Amino acid sequence: MARVKRGLVAHRKHKKVLELTKGHRAGRSKLVKEAKSSLLHAGAYAFAGRKNRKRDMRRLWIIQLGNAVRNEGLSYSKFIAGLKSKNITIDRKILAELAVHNLDDFKKIVQQVTQ
Repeated sequence: MARVKRGLVAHRKHKKVLELTKGHRAGRSKLVKEAKSSLLHAGAYAFAGRKNRKRDMRRLWIIQLGNAVRNEGLSYSKFIAGLKSKNITIDRKILAELAVHNLDDFKKIVQQVTQ
């Protein structure tokens, strides 16, 4: 039976890991074993970060809406309750976008809520 050398496959795997960990500090970008561990942790942090980004963006929209609604003489909670009672189904992202960029359109929505 012919001899099988596996250096090529292992080398490819190692190169792939080291390429992905480029920019990590010290041995985490140079040594394969450390790089693999670093890559696993980086993946976990990236996954958690994607979830946190959604949380942070919602928090930002609520702050923007609160400020815009307060300028109209209303509180955020009363504004949201008014939207629900009037069956206006615009989400916080779009409302915050309107409050920041199209203030007159946002004021029309606030007037509908306060009527």
